[in-house]
Amino acid sequence: MSAVSISSSCSHQLHHSSKELITSHSLASIHFPRKGQNTSTNFDINNECSAKSSVKAAPQRLKWRTRVSFFPSFSIKDGDIETLKQELLEAIAALDRGAEATAEDQERVDQIARKLEAVNKVKEPLKSSLLNGKWELLYTTSKSVLQPQRPKLLRPNGKMYQAINVDTLRAQNMETWPFFNQATANLVPLNTRRVAVKFDSFKIAGVIPIMERGSGRGELEITYLDEELRISRGNQGNLFILRMVDPSYRVPL
Repeated sequence: MSAVSISSSCSHQLHHSSKELITSHSLASIHFPRKGQNTSTNFDINNECSAKSSVKAAPQRLKWRTRVSFFPSFSIKDGDIETLKQELLEAIAALDRGAEATAEDQERVDQIARKLEAVNKVKEPLKSSLLNGKWELLYTTSKSVLQPQRPKLLRPNGKMYQAINVDTLRAQNMETWPFFNQATANLVPLNTRRVAVKFDSFKIAGVIPIMERGSGRGELEITYLDEELRISRGNQGNLFILRMVDPSYRVPL
């Protein structure tokens, strides 16, 4: 394959999977530090490509907020949280990050995730230091991230990461083998659980820069958070399950 075709393929992959992985909404009533402010406080992304779509998207957003924000009530003791987390990890272990999941698998994973979301102790994750650092993507229902329609050798096969720093309101998506694409974004809190995301730079193969002018946008709601596990839901209803791997990692400004 020529260098030109490789760059084209990587660019297409970058403008879909990288945008999808980061996203959630904006806070008017709660103070959050501005970019660059030295205040310690503490986000996955579906693509909303233009401002023209915002009006049309309003009914869909309302539907999404209703579906995601109000979870079923479960009677679960604190001691059961670790059991639920283990059950969730076992349920996704053989699903190749979700690429091999059947509809039944997806339903089972979603049910366990909702039980954890219902007992989430961190009610304001965007104010929590637990959110800061590098997270590994373990499972998602997002086809734009998984690329299941492609031959397996042309999918993202290596580990995928998302890093967040709420004190600087920055996020970063990182693919490894075979594309090594990266994307960074600014975060705009919409409430204490949800952010809007605006990508501002991309790198193909981790070194070739591509500047993005406002087309990469999305939203992400953090529905469960502790020191080890994060569950998020995008504005198109996709589920993301991530594991903390490096709490000291800092997203480039």
